[in-house]
Amino acid sequence: MLNDLWENHRGKLLGTGVGFFLGLLYLIVGFWDMLIFAFILFIGYYMGKKLDRGEKPVQLDHLWQWLSERWKMFR
Repeated sequence: MLNDLWENHRGKLLGTGVGFFLGLLYLIVGFWDMLIFAFILFIGYYMGKKLDRGEKPVQLDHLWQWLSERWKMFR
């Protein structure tokens, strides 16, 4: 069962593990404990899910385009 999980969902498992580790570090340090912990865990899962699909975990060109469109109203 664990091998099946590792073979089919490797990115999600790794992303969630890294997110859990980073979230646990932040939880020990403090400040908005559970909210930040859940957010970091979600980001790790989301990036792992993208890796499982064969996509780039962070697409900077889409992020840049989104930010440019949002900040046009302030120009």
